[in-house]
Amino acid sequence: MNTFILKNIFQMTGSIFLIGSSLISLNVGDHITLFNKSPRLIESITSLSQVKADNAAYYFTVATPLDAGAPLQKLVLQQIKGVDKIQFDLNQTVAFIGKTISPESNLFISKVKKNLDNNKISIVFEPSIRPGQTFTIIMKPTNNPTVGGNYQFGITVYPEGKHSQGLYIGAGTLNFHHHGNSFP
Repeated sequence: MNTFILKNIFQMTGSIFLIGSSLISLNVGDHITLFNKSPRLIESITSLSQVKADNAAYYFTVATPLDAGAPLQKLVLQQIKGVDKIQFDLNQTVAFIGKTISPESNLFISKVKKNLDNNKISIVFEPSIRPGQTFTIIMKPTNNPTVGGNYQFGITVYPEGKHSQGLYIGAGTLNFHHHGNSFP
């Protein structure tokens, strides 16, 4: 697909939502940066699955392919399903290279903020995460929800760049029950 066609598509729609697609690496329109190949959400788990539990941690693991075309600079998390609205202690947000059960080196998070209008939580990495790396974000809720069931969190990632275009990579699902735990 050539630059002219992509530029016109972007100008007509105002945004592009692509899941798991491979794009030609280019700057579209006003130097908008896109991923070459989509990062993938590979895991979402909670350390405590019991409702109302304190001291739980929610783990979201994302893999960036070697041919992503750009480093990953920002991840946005938004609760999209669940009876209760889960509140987080944003100051306790941490991230590391590796998966939940095999953490490697810590990542530096330069900013974590919540948009009060839409409850989206933005996590900005400095430096950005290089293509080919798998990383995990740990979010600490103030407590687990009071009502059990499935809770989903939509995840959008942004490549490095002043005018980067977000890419929705899926929803992480956490299940809460009245009794029991689930942690690897």
